[in-house]
Amino acid sequence: MSGFRDLIPHALDGDRRALAKLLSIVERGSAETYQLLAELFPRGGQAHVIGITGPPGAGKSTLVNELIGQARAHDHQVAALLVDPSSPFSGGAILGDRIRMQDRVSDTGVYARSMASRGQLGGISEAAPKAVVVLDAVGFPVVLLETVGVGQAEVDIVESAHTTLVVLNPGWGDSIQAAKAGLLEIGDVFVVNKADRAGVESTVADLNHMLHDGPERAWTPPVLSTVATRSEGIAGLWDAIDDHRAFLTGDEADRLAARRADREIRRAISELLERRAREQIDDAALAEAVDGVVARRTDPWTAAGRLMGSG
Repeated sequence: MSGFRDLIPHALDGDRRALAKLLSIVERGSAETYQLLAELFPRGGQAHVIGITGPPGAGKSTLVNELIGQARAHDHQVAALLVDPSSPFSGGAILGDRIRMQDRVSDTGVYARSMASRGQLGGISEAAPKAVVVLDAVGFPVVLLETVGVGQAEVDIVESAHTTLVVLNPGWGDSIQAAKAGLLEIGDVFVVNKADRAGVESTVADLNHMLHDGPERAWTPPVLSTVATRSEGIAGLWDAIDDHRAFLTGDEADRLAARRADREIRRAISELLERRAREQIDDAALAEAVDGVVARRTDPWTAAGRLMGSG
């Protein structure tokens, strides 16, 4: 019997060590990972996944800490998945969940896990969506998914979240204007954090203007201001998240589920093809192809086709 099958009953009973081991299997990305996911996937579908994204320094981690408090105040167990910058030496997460959430780790209703982004452009680890499947399956009704801020590539977060929060700071108006094609499209709720600083009113006004100036949408994202370090505006933010969750019912819920399933299948196909390519391509043949491209006897696309047996 596979080791992960021995762990699943314990994780379902709330054993955090068993859950941590399951998530480590997910991060390894081995054949066992996909067996584990196939086993757990039918158990999920109940969690509300809240994505938190935005530029570095916006205060996302402090906001996540406050949202955990709101979830617990509403008697929800909550898991927080924190995708951190990858260490250039170890590939591990530089920032630790226990460092950033000292006042939460003793709460048995809270589970926090750091994951390294491992160079993923979307600021979201390749393993993070799979980890969400595990956290959903073991019964967490609320899953918070925080990504490292990396600009417009943050749109990847929307693939794994039901409700996406875009966190910004006062004075970000000009940058928003430049990046709005990405950020304005993915946000379900916009949060202007550190609202005790100058410029908050103009940033909120600019955001509202751009959101209402764009194409009409079924859900109009609210723009809220918070001071997470003082817990100001957090209750209102939780209410906005709850409103969006209520919006995601009926036909809208079906559309979201189909869109997410389509993206997950496409991502799974890409991963499967990449894995098969690594297994299929001979190192010597690859080295020969590299030499050919360097010498310009061939091009990278023709070389790739030949290595994959289609050229």
